[in-house]
Amino acid sequence: MSNFIKTAVIGAPIKHSKSPLIHNHWIKEYDLKGEYKAIEIAPETLKEGVQALIDEGYSGFNVTVPHKIAIMDLCEEVDALAEKIGAVNTVTIKDGKLYGSNTDAYGFAQNIKENAPEDWSFTSGKALVLGAGGAANAVVYALLNEGVPHIIITNRSRDKAEALQTFAPEKISVVDWDARHNACADMNLIVNTTALGMDGKPPLEIDLSAAPTNALVNDIVYAPLMTDLLKQAQKRSMPIITGIGMLLHQARPGFKKWNGVLPDVTDELEKIALS
Repeated sequence: MSNFIKTAVIGAPIKHSKSPLIHNHWIKEYDLKGEYKAIEIAPETLKEGVQALIDEGYSGFNVTVPHKIAIMDLCEEVDALAEKIGAVNTVTIKDGKLYGSNTDAYGFAQNIKENAPEDWSFTSGKALVLGAGGAANAVVYALLNEGVPHIIITNRSRDKAEALQTFAPEKISVVDWDARHNACADMNLIVNTTALGMDGKPPLEIDLSAAPTNALVNDIVYAPLMTDLLKQAQKRSMPIITGIGMLLHQARPGFKKWNGVLPDVTDELEKIALS
């Protein structure tokens, strides 16, 4: 059983995670020997919980809320991208040591590239980012990396948005949350990185009427798949991209690190993840 590869996702709570559906589908699809589990680890027992994974011979694990920052202190090494984003979501275990990386920026960019209209490009204009939490870090990094000329960030607490300006002060502006409706004007891309609009969370209140009808609208929330933001954009005939693709694409680099195969994102997999 030495070639049986054990991987997991850790978080608290973790029952809602789609990652086991995704990874176990790929394990079966590529005829590999292994399993991927969802393991709940409370913040106060993170160190012991991770040590148990090492002791049990795991090859690696994904990291979700609330451990993405805390796990960095347990890593032997964190790659430059995760360091820049300030969070780790993918860990490889080698010789009992943890090596951290972040695949959220990759997942976000790939989702846009594969689903945007053919005549749309990152470099064509400004992007508005709603929110300044952990996901926003990865999204802003990806936007800069893809050559977006200017990014406007708005967040309920302005200081968090201003902290993100340090990525590229000359290319990033901050506007007050109350100004978010008017900030939609002249945008090429509008991205919701907040949890607002997610099942069980308050709605995201935004008026898109100032936005150009060719502005691309993306919500990284995928439960529900069609958020109020996306429905509003659709009513205005704006192109939209749902959040499920980011989840699927961010899983690919970790799967490759652990299993040696870069898996494909298919319609079948999307259906499974949404089931």
